[in-house]
Amino acid sequence: MGDTLVQKDAPDFKADALVGKTFKEIKLADYNGKWLVLFFYPLDFTFVCPTEITAFSDRINDFKKLGAELLGCSVDSKFSHLAWSEKPRKEGGLGEIKYPLLADITKNIARAYGVLVNDAVALRGLFLIDPKGKVAYSVVHDLGVGRSVDETLRVIAAFQQVAKTGEVCPADWNSGKKTMKADPVKSKEYFEAVA
Repeated sequence: MGDTLVQKDAPDFKADALVGKTFKEIKLADYNGKWLVLFFYPLDFTFVCPTEITAFSDRINDFKKLGAELLGCSVDSKFSHLAWSEKPRKEGGLGEIKYPLLADITKNIARAYGVLVNDAVALRGLFLIDPKGKVAYSVVHDLGVGRSVDETLRVIAAFQQVAKTGEVCPADWNSGKKTMKADPVKSKEYFEAVA
């Protein structure tokens, strides 16, 4: 584990991925000019992972409305991804997934993003990469708890709001709520409005 990636260029990658029912090479450059949610999960055919992968897939249109792309990644092979997607959800499978799943069999992508543990599996790392290829947000946590799709969408919208207006978003900010000016005097407008 090293320093944070936030504010730095996202580590480059190129790997095979499962896209629908076929295989395709995916690279970071494919997402230039777009917001990208890159998330790591430990292994195919496990327990928390399918709940996350399918939850993100089921909300793909919410991500697309924000102009954001999704990309999942584990240290499994593309063939393992395919086999898991062919297993029905009611049996712990994925069914159809509406975004690519990277096959990081060399573990180089997980290693580059600082989420590889015991040289074996990836922690649950989620990285928001902005249209310029910089990491804007990262959250990494232990294996036993799944991530929130709603929180991921909220964070994308907040970073987009900051990029658009130059104002900053207070705690628990959601679309349509007040932002504030990052200034000791002008920020008082926000505090007076919400007091």
